[in-house]
Amino acid sequence: MIFMSEKLMISRMGASVPDTIWVQGRDLCTELLGKIGFAEMTWLELTGELPSKAQTTLLEAMLLTLVEHGATPMAIATRLTYMGAPEALQGAVAAGLLGMGTTFAGTAEGAARMLYAGLKDAPADADISALAKAIVDRELDAKRPIFGIGHNLHKPIDPRTPVLFAIAEQQGYRGRYVALIEAVAAAAEARTGKSMPVNATGALGALCCELGLDWRLCRGLAVIGRSVGLVGHIAEELRNPIAKQIWMRTEEEIARSIAIADAKQEQDA
Repeated sequence: MIFMSEKLMISRMGASVPDTIWVQGRDLCTELLGKIGFAEMTWLELTGELPSKAQTTLLEAMLLTLVEHGATPMAIATRLTYMGAPEALQGAVAAGLLGMGTTFAGTAEGAARMLYAGLKDAPADADISALAKAIVDRELDAKRPIFGIGHNLHKPIDPRTPVLFAIAEQQGYRGRYVALIEAVAAAAEARTGKSMPVNATGALGALCCELGLDWRLCRGLAVIGRSVGLVGHIAEELRNPIAKQIWMRTEEEIARSIAIADAKQEQDA
């Protein structure tokens, strides 16, 4: 006997039959392939609708922003994993993506959540500077990091941020969330006396808010972009392998440091 649940499981993402594949109610082969780009497909998957031209332009820039940032821990993890398991490209990419979090590339999520909360009940004429100061004071008093500002390398400006905000302005999406993240950065600099620029993930978080995307999806955009970059690192690894050098140099550095420490200990004794 087959028991049917009272409520059917429903997903409108897609379905397939022998001669047709539907994506969000559209025929993949006749309505989408060759007719839309990757950014448009991303928006369709996230929202169920095709984007406007302005949304497409902005989203494409956002997806490009975090594709590549050099020999980051994520890229190194991918290269080393691929060296050890070349039969599993997907495992190597996954290894890199697992390093995306509150330290590297994953803070758009936290920034968007902060911005949505900061403007949730704020009237249209709210004092953005006062809201920003309250956010900074609350987070720093609680000894919590402020997501989306500061960068270990890019100071006093993250060069990606002004470009993203300029594109957003051109497309009509530079609004209160962008203003708030910029005010948060200014308030944090005023309080700490340190350079605290809006970084790329902070910019992405603000723009996700401007586009009306759920804050819980913001890290997903970083995942999409960085996945392309990590596959690119594997492609370069095939052309010009460096993973073994990374491994061997690390071993050499550790062995050298142990030898130096042992020699010093003997000398002190």
